[in-house]
Amino acid sequence: MTRHAPKDGRGGRALLTPGRVGFLALVVLILVLIFQNTQSTQIRVLVPKVTLPLWVALLAAALLGAVCGAYLARRRRR
Repeated sequence: MTRHAPKDGRGGRALLTPGRVGFLALVVLILVLIFQNTQSTQIRVLVPKVTLPLWVALLAAALLGAVCGAYLARRRRR
């Protein structure tokens, strides 16, 4: 049998794959969550209390989660 490449003009690489669409949807949801929560809040980081905008804490948590996820995905590939 012969295989035929998809006719998308890019040699078989589609611009919008289900993984990319899901990733973009997740990014949009995170950005909406961050921009809707702009009030200041107190956060206890181990011992001290820190007052900062909630969006900063949400962004920090999202970035930390992304770094941990990327680390685990990379480690799993090996």
